Amino acid sequence: MRYLIFTNTPAHVHLYRNAIERLRDRGHSVRVLARDYGCTVDLLEWYDLPYEIYGHCDTSKYSLFRQLPRHYARMLRLARRFDPDLLLGMGAYAAHTGIATRTSTVLILDSEPTSLDHLLSRPFADAILTPAAFRKDLGEDHFTFEGFKECAYLHPDEYSSRGTVREQLSLGPDERYALLRFNAFGSHHDVGKSGFTPTQRETLVRRLAEEATVFVSDEGGDMDLANLPARRFDVHPALMHDALREASLLVADTQTIVTEAALLGTPAIRSNSFVGEDDMGNFVELADADLVRNVASFEDALATAERVLADPSVEQAWRRRRDVYMETKVNLTDVIVDVATERSVSRVQSDDPRLERQSIRS
Repeated sequence: MRYLIFTNTPAHVHLYRNAIERLRDRGHSVRVLARDYGCTVDLLEWYDLPYEIYGHCDTSKYSLFRQLPRHYARMLRLARRFDPDLLLGMGAYAAHTGIATRTSTVLILDSEPTSLDHLLSRPFADAILTPAAFRKDLGEDHFTFEGFKECAYLHPDEYSSRGTVREQLSLGPDERYALLRFNAFGSHHDVGKSGFTPTQRETLVRRLAEEATVFVSDEGGDMDLANLPARRFDVHPALMHDALREASLLVADTQTIVTEAALLGTPAIRSNSFVGEDDMGNFVELADADLVRNVASFEDALATAERVLADPSVEQAWRRRRDVYMETKVNLTDVIVDVATERSVSRVQSDDPRLERQSIRS
């Protein structure tokens, strides 16, 4: 079998990397079509995955829209040359490539606000998989699973720490630290959204540095730390999950890393303009499980972060809740591999309790 897999962002690399390795171990041919965005290529190289670049996108707003014609031209050419039997991805690129190459396409989606992407991709996908917490019905070919896309690489059966991140971060064995992750808000689904202002970022650093060592991961790369009591998170991005697991706290105005922290048992505070009554289902569920604090205002986010750092017992309590919570979640890599080898979600779902038709659930 020949599988073509799209990785448009670093998170997509993590989503599919374990499935790619298993499929290749079984003798299948796999090709990744990647967008050069953020650390996507760094991760593909780290995990030694077979990829070709179809285009570039920086973190500035509207960069993606300017690049779209060239992206489509190259990805369609590369896809036709590879001639896949099944296509996997997370949106319109994959769905439209499937139509152009007459290839069955399975999408994994997890963000309700990306309505434009749903509109452009849903009619052309053979099947769509989403977390059970997903708050939309995408039609008769929509299937759900208990968990999140991050369960493909952070499920206890998939994730294990390398145990070297503290050394690489120059930290003592018991040194507590907080990780701050700031979004560039450059993706298409981020248009019109916002997070911490420059002044708020500096305030976070100064206040949290009173309780713990502070590391900053700035997606836009423009935050000046020269006069701030913080270190730049500058180890390889493939070690981010190990760093998250060891951290005493994550504060972020971005999305994926918050779910990752929750699934690793690290106290996580999320604050951006997505937070509110129509928030995404995964963050609502994680908040209900007391694994994420979704806080709209900066003042409340800061106060919550200070309370967490002031009480070291919070970390163990959070980890215990995570252990219980993960007992109910699927290993998504297992699901992806089964669907890929069957080339049909329906055949897998017919006698598999891990998958359920959304239309039946509704």
